[in-house]
Amino acid sequence: MTVLGGIAKIEEMRGALLRWYSFHGRKWIPWKVKPDGSIPKQLDKLPVYPILVAEVMLQQTQLKVVLPYWKNWMKNFPTVLDLSNAIDQDILLVWQGLGYYSRAKRIHKTSQELVKILGDSDHADPESWPQDLDIWIAFPGIGRTTAASIISSAFNLPEALLDGNVKRILTRLIGSQENFSKDLKRLWTVSDSFLDRDFPRDFNQALMDLGATICTFKKPKCFCCPLQKYCFAYDQGDPTKVPIKGSSKVLPHSVIAIGLVFNAFGEVLIDQRKSDQTMSGMWEFPGGKQEKGESIEFTVVRELFEELGVKVKVQKKLLEFDHSYSHKKLHFIVYICQLISGIPKPLESVQIKWVHPSELNNYPFPAANQKMITAIKDYTVLETNI
Repeated sequence: MTVLGGIAKIEEMRGALLRWYSFHGRKWIPWKVKPDGSIPKQLDKLPVYPILVAEVMLQQTQLKVVLPYWKNWMKNFPTVLDLSNAIDQDILLVWQGLGYYSRAKRIHKTSQELVKILGDSDHADPESWPQDLDIWIAFPGIGRTTAASIISSAFNLPEALLDGNVKRILTRLIGSQENFSKDLKRLWTVSDSFLDRDFPRDFNQALMDLGATICTFKKPKCFCCPLQKYCFAYDQGDPTKVPIKGSSKVLPHSVIAIGLVFNAFGEVLIDQRKSDQTMSGMWEFPGGKQEKGESIEFTVVRELFEELGVKVKVQKKLLEFDHSYSHKKLHFIVYICQLISGIPKPLESVQIKWVHPSELNNYPFPAANQKMITAIKDYTVLETNI
């Protein structure tokens, strides 16, 4: 007997979910099908590397966002050996725009460790890959849910998972009065007891699909949910009240001043973030946070002197925009600057480069910089035509 009920009830719920999945599941997901595009049968094993890449990308990111990035990644790094031999800059360039850039670095390290384990075996053969949960969890950036999803998807092995969608479904089923973080241990127990051990690949995907398309955070489609009659939250009248929402945090807000410096050849100065900085290895335009009491123009002059050892004159504002991250909000103000004195040096970065605007897309930049790149290209075209 579990919080979900007796074994007969659980089997009934599993059957209802799998029947729903057979008609409505997202069976077209490219890394969840066989190389020939057919749907895997119970005893089939799937190539592991494409699943690994997808599962790391799906951490904190929705499927519709991941799909084009996954396809582009597989073109650039089609095998685990290709990825292990790649350089950081190429990896970051392909990952650019997906966010949470530490994931790209961790999967790179994981690929290098996997190549050592796989040795001279056929890397395309699923049988040569590890199938033990603890081995996968030991790799950089691979948590229990990611490991379970890899194992159940590739090998159809019975490993329960607990991603955001599954947490929400289970919390509503049992009517938990706790938020996720306080009820995590019990939710893992529920997930493990609910898992269909005969069809773990389909069952786990069914749960994730149900959470993504039916049991959504807002406006759940309870009228077509296969688990409706078993759901405590539905029975209570308003599933959106479950899970319990924690108090919303006020995100810190900062103003960031950016100074664009051009040389006589029309090249703009960029610098590369250090390894101890967030989004390390990425490139950016020099600048930084406005301090209390500073005018924004003074911030530009100060930041470029501290970062590059140069004195600049602020000439004109190019653009101004907001950009939000999960943990902070930034307001960028970007200026065209004239170099007055000094030779730029990488005082606060790994290296600096003069780059023609047409070549900026060859460098990995954080997402916020893409608006700046577009504005720089428009500005240089305008200046050329004057």
